[in-house]
Amino acid sequence: MGGAAEEGDAMIAFREMCPEDAAAVEAIERASFAVPWSRRAFWEEAKNERTLYLVALLEGEIVGYAGAWILLDEAQITNVAVAPEKRGQGVGRRLMAEMMRRAKARGAMRMTLEVRPSNEVALTLYKSCGFQDYGRRPHYYQDNGEDAVIMWNMQL
Repeated sequence: MGGAAEEGDAMIAFREMCPEDAAAVEAIERASFAVPWSRRAFWEEAKNERTLYLVALLEGEIVGYAGAWILLDEAQITNVAVAPEKRGQGVGRRLMAEMMRRAKARGAMRMTLEVRPSNEVALTLYKSCGFQDYGRRPHYYQDNGEDAVIMWNMQL
């Protein structure tokens, strides 16, 4: 069952990711990350009963996606991305809100993620969603050895 939210004059809808979404998700992934996941990696993750993967649709087109592991009362965001041409329009914020709502409905009471300290747009987004900096993972990112900022939202 999909959720929807107003974004300007257009409606953003959300639903769980399905195999038919592979090409669109892969295109956004490749445009968003220095070390992108493969289609196979997404489907190995998405078919696990402990994961939640959502796509954001604008006028029927996939414009973003997010994934999380949900274990007991914690959710771990694995990835969040928005199509480059749709960034800065509130899609990421709405996608995170929907992910948090659905994770909470599945029993998560708190959520965590890692983000590059150089990714100021993502840091701003996550802080606006109630996440706080709880430390660093040194040399976390494989492509350049950049640290990861560990963030938590302790109250979904």
